[in-house]
Amino acid sequence: MQIASQLEPDFNAALAQALGLPVLAVPRGVPQHLPATVALLVAAPMDADQPPPAGWPFGLEWVQLVTSGTDKHPRWLSQSLPTATARGVAANQIAEYALAAMLYQAKSLADLWVQSPADWQARALGSLAGSTVGVVGLGAIGSALARRLLALDVRVIALRARPLPSPVPGVDIQTDLGALLAACDHVVLAAPATAATRHLLNRDTLARAKPGLHIVNVARGELIDDQALLWALEQGLVAAATLDATDPEPLPPGHPYYTHPRVRLSPHTAAIGRISRLALAHKTAQNHRRWLAGQGLLDRVGAHPDTPAS
Repeated sequence: MQIASQLEPDFNAALAQALGLPVLAVPRGVPQHLPATVALLVAAPMDADQPPPAGWPFGLEWVQLVTSGTDKHPRWLSQSLPTATARGVAANQIAEYALAAMLYQAKSLADLWVQSPADWQARALGSLAGSTVGVVGLGAIGSALARRLLALDVRVIALRARPLPSPVPGVDIQTDLGALLAACDHVVLAAPATAATRHLLNRDTLARAKPGLHIVNVARGELIDDQALLWALEQGLVAAATLDATDPEPLPPGHPYYTHPRVRLSPHTAAIGRISRLALAHKTAQNHRRWLAGQGLLDRVGAHPDTPAS
């Protein structure tokens, strides 16, 4: 039995050590061929519009995604094989990114540094303590972020579709996005991309924003209407936007975000790091042991039973 992985050598080595099985490195993208001995594919994001290759699913028994959602993979992947997501493995790392982005904005770090004696002017700095942060999506990432913010004496408001109790004590619940935007100094998007969340931030909702709002997107670019955000930046409703996700990725040459003075772009990298990769290797190994034991996969999608193929 072999495992195929589309991730980097360090991850593959950690997974091989955790399972005591060889890990075969394969190219990213829709796999065109896999040896019949490969039972598990660790699948990186790929073109969701590509059809299944000839011979699919080869000898595969199940698939482990490296993403917490399924929108960066073809639907036939999880429809044809039991598939598990990586939900939660990068929650702490992504929460740290969002927290760093808010501290960068609050402390005006872009303009703080001096290059000559003439610049040596002390200035008052802002603070996260005493501010209000909205979290859109209170799953693993949103909850990890909320706990960190509460420790810094930040008021945290989370958007939920229904007024259910918060899984994190101390977090206020809001069911109206406009009301949340009107109350917050920073808003972090941490919700999945679905039909209901597409263009969640649009001209109508952003028109209700508290002037000077800072938006952080660690979710998916589809949650933001780009033209509406550019309008809100121009109107002063939004002071700055920190975007680790865009639609599409990468943005085409000449896109206004690249040169906008109050937009900070990163290449969808908040989740990537040694700690999150080790957590993914641990989760993949745990899922493979569960699969072999006839137990349910953790964070499984699809409709297939979680039992090994006979």
